Amino acid sequence: HTGEGKIVSVSLNCCPLCQQGLLQAAAYVYDAQYNRNIPFETSPKAVRLYYLYNHWSMQAATYFFIFVDLALALFEEPAVYLLPFLGKYATSLVEVLCLLVFFGRLVHFAQVTPRSVFWKDTKNICIMISILVTLIDLIVYGALRISAIRGIRWSRPLRPIFLINFAESRQIRRAFRSIRNTLPEITYVFLLFMFSVLMFSLMALKLFGDRNLKTVEGSPYFTNYLEIVFNMYVLVTTANSPDVMMPAYDFSWWYCLFFIVYVIINTYIFMSVFLAVVYNNYRKHLKNEIRKLAYMKRRKMIEAFNLLKVKEGAEFVVKEDQWKHLVKLVAPDISTSHRELLLRISDEEQKGCVDKKSFVRLADLLNIQVITIKLHSHPLDIWFPHVYNSTPSLCIRSMVRHKGFVWMYDVIILINAVFIALDEKNPYISYAEWVFLCLYIVEILLKLYTYEPRNFFARNQFWNWFDTSIIIAALIATVLNTALRSVTIYNSQQVLDIVFILRVLRLIRIIDSIQRFRVIMNTLINIMPTMLTFGGLVLVVYYIFSIVGMEIFQGKVKFFAGNTTTPHALYCGNPALKDSTFARAKYCKNNFNNIASSFIVLMELTVVNQCGFALVTHQAAKLYFITFHIVIVIMIIKTVDALLQRMFEAEIPPEEEGPSLDEILNLSPNDAYPKNPVFDNAA
Repeated sequence: HTGEGKIVSVSLNCCPLCQQGLLQAAAYVYDAQYNRNIPFETSPKAVRLYYLYNHWSMQAATYFFIFVDLALALFEEPAVYLLPFLGKYATSLVEVLCLLVFFGRLVHFAQVTPRSVFWKDTKNICIMISILVTLIDLIVYGALRISAIRGIRWSRPLRPIFLINFAESRQIRRAFRSIRNTLPEITYVFLLFMFSVLMFSLMALKLFGDRNLKTVEGSPYFTNYLEIVFNMYVLVTTANSPDVMMPAYDFSWWYCLFFIVYVIINTYIFMSVFLAVVYNNYRKHLKNEIRKLAYMKRRKMIEAFNLLKVKEGAEFVVKEDQWKHLVKLVAPDISTSHRELLLRISDEEQKGCVDKKSFVRLADLLNIQVITIKLHSHPLDIWFPHVYNSTPSLCIRSMVRHKGFVWMYDVIILINAVFIALDEKNPYISYAEWVFLCLYIVEILLKLYTYEPRNFFARNQFWNWFDTSIIIAALIATVLNTALRSVTIYNSQQVLDIVFILRVLRLIRIIDSIQRFRVIMNTLINIMPTMLTFGGLVLVVYYIFSIVGMEIFQGKVKFFAGNTTTPHALYCGNPALKDSTFARAKYCKNNFNNIASSFIVLMELTVVNQCGFALVTHQAAKLYFITFHIVIVIMIIKTVDALLQRMFEAEIPPEEEGPSLDEILNLSPNDAYPKNPVFDNAA
């Protein structure tokens, strides 16, 4: 029974103790393959529970309930959509169910991990405290609602803790650790930057405070020091440039020099230095994290080797039969030919055994993607060989394989792009779209005629799948749109929008024809898993700030539809916004009245300039937006850790075993590793 949920039958002519050793060794190899650092008990029961803990269904269930727990904010007050059943109590019941699942997962983890390790693990403590705090909050909140007293769900910002601290989220957790270790080292740079902002703000107060200048809204210009500090901080992001400068610039053009010097020092110099320090320190801590993972992987493979090794002459080795049984347990899905290939690589001299150095490489070999190409005859060659191999057929196939065929369709795509930009109402343009669509269908049919269909639609043939999917979808949408146009009582605008989008997407096919573009796209596809990791980081920050923002600003700004006649719509339902730039610019939909609106507000580039929320609450609300901006800036510039891992692992000599497994588990990311090169001097 493997961690991937596959059941394999392995015939073992050995004692139960040897079989247990093989299962334990397979667990070590599987951990090394996926960089999993979970210490587990080695008893037969614990090993079986460990396999169950890592079963794909258990992991999928954990992620599902984490997603459900986070998604509850969509249905809780203030809700995007109120649940029709059980009313306001439905979300509480679902959250209790999620907490029970999380607690069960934690208990399962405690059954496989040594007790001393479990209670020293911070993430386990965080999960337990979060479950307890959430239950207390639910009880208190429910009691207040029964008593008709409005309460606050103050535990909701803790929900991302479950996403971060479960063992499945080790990559997100590693990124957070690196950020946490980076923050103290950039504090001095940030304090110096803030000192510069405060100093320039004080100069601005003295320069412009007594000149009776007015802003566009008619309020006094640069007379309140805290207001000046906020505006000057926003100016660093250029979100309020040049508006903040214009009153002083209108008074005298000399004053623009003050703002130019400020922007040069704080935006172009200080922020660049700040980002460079963040990047370098993050990279240093991440490098130590990756080095620890590399040594852990090496140590796990050595532990697995020690469980299976036998004495062969002067050295210890793993017998070929044992090695094959091990690979069947770890990777049951790979083919026999793939397994034989791995054996030939590990046993180059074909001695019938695998030495220690080769065995340690097994985890990396299992991670190498092997594409098996099966040569199939074209179905037409089997069914109609005389016709398929005739002279006209060979000419057609030769034409399709020629580069000129690709170039011809590149030109057709470019011409199609011109027609897409032209007026759709012109009937000739509409007819031309049918012509282009027919040409693309002919292209697909010719390729299927030339290339064997199973190879053409192989799993690694992304662009073939993309081209065919876009053409088929465009054909269906175009036919549907044409049919709906004849029905005057039906509005087919949504279908027409889909047709327009599909037409534009066809232009992406040009990327596959230009090698430079293709390399860039393939690179983006390859780093997508790492980007998803940092997407999880951003999700955690956005979720926490959205929940906090709803508690602070809920109902302070209201949106009214365009056809409303209520006078409240002129100032977003709040008299404090009357005659404000926020209301005149019609920012009313930028509110924190539900989780979806909160996410949108936080994603806007001018988020640090949402002065309307300070008007409807307190000027201290600006700290909320400044804090959010600082956190996101720190997070956005993170590097791709998967690429660094390969580089840092290569620095470890193959013969170096490094520290023991217990030593590695007790090391922190900042520790100097025993028997290690100095990290800071490493290439």
